[in-house]
Amino acid sequence: MITAEAASESAVLAVPGDTAAPGVPEREELVWPWKDAPIRALVQRIHQLQAERAQAFRRLEEGHRQYLSSGPLYDFPRYRSTVHEVTQVFAAASREVLALEAELAGPRAQPLLASHVRSLQQLEETRLTTVALLQLMGTPELTGQEDSLQMHQLKMKVIKTMEAISEVLQDLRFDAESAE
Repeated sequence: MITAEAASESAVLAVPGDTAAPGVPEREELVWPWKDAPIRALVQRIHQLQAERAQAFRRLEEGHRQYLSSGPLYDFPRYRSTVHEVTQVFAAASREVLALEAELAGPRAQPLLASHVRSLQQLEETRLTTVALLQLMGTPELTGQEDSLQMHQLKMKVIKTMEAISEVLQDLRFDAESAE
């Protein structure tokens, strides 16, 4: 099983030898660790990235709870730091998911699997946007009675989006088994 750390550690620098033109500095390129991995390994990595995203969402929720409980002198710098850390996790996961999607769509010629990954990425974007809006609406400065219906609707949207994510992951796993 290849983990994120192993993937980043296994990225090997490939330096072209005598193919470089005279007088032109040689260029180093990263070799992607998933290049020759079986489809099963790619799908497994996508599931691992989803687990990392789920953990990041838990960290974001916990950071928001801590922020709200730090009142009346709210500890915004700490919350901002948490948001920054979580944003980096989401960005790294998204970059890798998009690269896996490109691998499935291109060299692997698996358009159905690639479309599942694209759907997954879009659903995760919806989920993150909705959670961020919920947290913003839950700040003491913006909390009001008239917002309770909208907050309930947003919470329902998060739940439905999470259900859709689970369905896409199941479809991805099932269709990947059929593809091998």
